Amino acid sequence: MAETKEAAAAAGPVEEGRSKTVVVVGVDDSDHSYSALEWAVRYVATAGVATELVVVHAKQAASSVVTMGGAAVAGDMVRYVEEDLRKRADEVVEKARSLCVANSVEGVVEVIDGEPRHVICNAVEKHGADLLVVGSHGYGAIKRAFLGSVSDYCAHHAHCSVMIVKQPKHKK
Repeated sequence: MAETKEAAAAAGPVEEGRSKTVVVVGVDDSDHSYSALEWAVRYVATAGVATELVVVHAKQAASSVVTMGGAAVAGDMVRYVEEDLRKRADEVVEKARSLCVANSVEGVVEVIDGEPRHVICNAVEKHGADLLVVGSHGYGAIKRAFLGSVSDYCAHHAHCSVMIVKQPKHKK
């Protein structure tokens, strides 16, 4: 587990007056973010110091998903999309809690409405995180430029160390 020791060094010492290290992990319903969650849970389980895990899922607004069809279609679709987003959020939360329990790790799970990159960076600030863990979809430079990348954004805007966990080759 050399990677967790390196991350502990990167996270730096706990600030004076604080009794624990805070690790925030951003998750969605992708395999990439689940790999990041697995890494974070392993890290917390083996850290050797008091560590708090905060799992954050950003639930996007239905209006950001429903963009075509005009007002009449959007009105009907928004309800269906909102229900689907709520269902996905519940599934992500359950998966995160199950992984934490299976590894004897206590974690706080939050579902926050908003754009993932902003929700995650705000959670880092709110919790005073020492380390942020996010997954990477493995997009190339061109795809990242057009689609954006939550991990790239967080690496540049989060005010703590950031661990970007890539998907293992055998899981792709």
